[in-house]
Amino acid sequence: MVTVGRRAAGVRAPVIIGALGVVFGDIGTSPLYALQTVFALDGGIVEPTRSNVLGVVSMVFWAITLIVSTKYLGFILRADNEGEGGVMALAHLAHRRVRVGGRRHRLVLMLGVFGGSLFFGDSLITPAISVLSAVEGLEVAHPALSPLVVPIAATIITLLFAVQRFGTHRVGRFFGPVMVVWFLTLGGLGLVHIVADPFILTSLSPHYGLSFIWNNPGIAFIAMGAIVLSITGAEALYADMGHFGRVPIMWAWFSLVFPCLTLNYLGQAQIILRDSHEIASPFFHLAPDWAQLPLVVLATMATIIASQGVISGAFSVARQAERLGFLPRLSVRQTSEEAGGQIYIASVNWLLFAGVMLLLLTFRASERLATAYGVAVTTDLLLTTTLFCVYAFAGLKWSRWQVGLFLVVFGSVELSFFAANIAKVLHGGWLPLVVAMIVATVMTTWSRGRELVTARREKLEGPLTDFLDEVRDNAKILRVPGTGIFMHPNKVTTPLALRDNVQFNHVLHDEVIIVTTQSVNVPHVPDSQRVVIDDLGNPFDHIIHVTLRYGFSDHQDVPAGLRIAQDEGLDLDVDSATYFLSRITVHRSDRPGMGKSRKRLFEALARNAADPTTYFNLPIGQTVLLGARVNF
Repeated sequence: MVTVGRRAAGVRAPVIIGALGVVFGDIGTSPLYALQTVFALDGGIVEPTRSNVLGVVSMVFWAITLIVSTKYLGFILRADNEGEGGVMALAHLAHRRVRVGGRRHRLVLMLGVFGGSLFFGDSLITPAISVLSAVEGLEVAHPALSPLVVPIAATIITLLFAVQRFGTHRVGRFFGPVMVVWFLTLGGLGLVHIVADPFILTSLSPHYGLSFIWNNPGIAFIAMGAIVLSITGAEALYADMGHFGRVPIMWAWFSLVFPCLTLNYLGQAQIILRDSHEIASPFFHLAPDWAQLPLVVLATMATIIASQGVISGAFSVARQAERLGFLPRLSVRQTSEEAGGQIYIASVNWLLFAGVMLLLLTFRASERLATAYGVAVTTDLLLTTTLFCVYAFAGLKWSRWQVGLFLVVFGSVELSFFAANIAKVLHGGWLPLVVAMIVATVMTTWSRGRELVTARREKLEGPLTDFLDEVRDNAKILRVPGTGIFMHPNKVTTPLALRDNVQFNHVLHDEVIIVTTQSVNVPHVPDSQRVVIDDLGNPFDHIIHVTLRYGFSDHQDVPAGLRIAQDEGLDLDVDSATYFLSRITVHRSDRPGMGKSRKRLFEALARNAADPTTYFNLPIGQTVLLGARVNF
């Protein structure tokens, strides 16, 4: 870790340690349940014979090598959207490169939406299976405590979600060091057993895995359904790239995480070969009796960190989906002044909590939860591979044979894992798919409903140029002192609040500023590129349009944005201005465009959207709301 060279040590070492605390929590806790689940499948259909154990651990090692080390770190992490990663970022990279309006264009968007939706399915399972598998170590250390496993796990999860509103920036600095200790413990426990039986190192040869598949194709196929659990969290490497960058993630993986995971899986294999009765919990049997209880405590801390990473990721994905137009405005609270990615979304937090607790109390064992996990993981892997192939062909200009080779090497392996997990759909695997379908339905309904409402609203608003011509020629309209700031989504149509103010009050402020916030498909927009000012064709009528550009990870603070405009020369006193908002109320009608049930859903989403005053950080005492009704 510390021998990464002067440049890496000086610049990257803190970032590398930080990445360990966020990026690798999920995959780093997989040893708690992966091999245990393989040999517990269907009551032990994969018998712990010498050839089976060597074959399984060989497949685990090469699955991690191919999917994580080669596919993600070698290829996927290079496909970043202005430094941001994740399946939705990859989808937008790909869809910008394909023909707009074509079938592939729409399909790529839908794949991205479903991939983002699937993340929420994963977010339900990870805290439940991780924390539960760690606390289950009590059954090894003190069997009498077995009845307390589920209550303890439920208490930990409850506390974890309860403290989210305070933010993780205070404890986040300890995540990295704790995970360093965790990975060193993983490697150390495994190394002791490898030294006791060095023969287990031969299982790293791929021929053991291939022989296992050749001699036992049916059993190997079933085993693959659980072996895939060893690569859970691979998507986090990509999704969290925006927080740390590709290079620190690679350093952390190859210098610590990958070697320690390999040593631990080899150690567990040696334990199973030595005593097949220990397949119920091979991980905790790696430690001597005196160290098992401390290991339970350390494992619980690691799983809490893994769960925290998933929860924070769910907040980020939700905000990203909202900024890209797939969710209504969300009440987002910054929990750190230094880190823009430290956010809290109460609605997402408590929906996740309810889902995690329902899973915990329903399945009550990590082995049972594992049946639901594989389907989500393999579907995510296939989606990422598919989207990368589209991006590589259309954006990176790969040739057909290059794309085909990538698809054969990685897609075939992932498709095999996916097929092996299909059988789990009826035994819990349906859960993340149902969650993903529900979230995808919400996203697509909001996106389509927003299009219909926008089209209808624009008809009511009328062209802005025509309105300005009327105002300039109308001597009856009185200009009153002060600055009126009108929030509006574009500069083509007239803000309803502005039109109503003129029509009913016959007044216009001395300074009128129409403000549009524009969500840009990049994580962050620097302040130097934040503001675009347009005098709308007449610099003397004091009616100005200002566009404030924000990335999908930026907080849309309008007063702060206008202060930047003020510094750039705009004649404006932000502290004394009055803000006007057009509060649109939507109502269902018989107009075509969307089914009745989806219209009801859109109406419910619109009613529960965040208050725009809070969303744009407008001063309540200076904000006026004017209502309008739109039938869609």
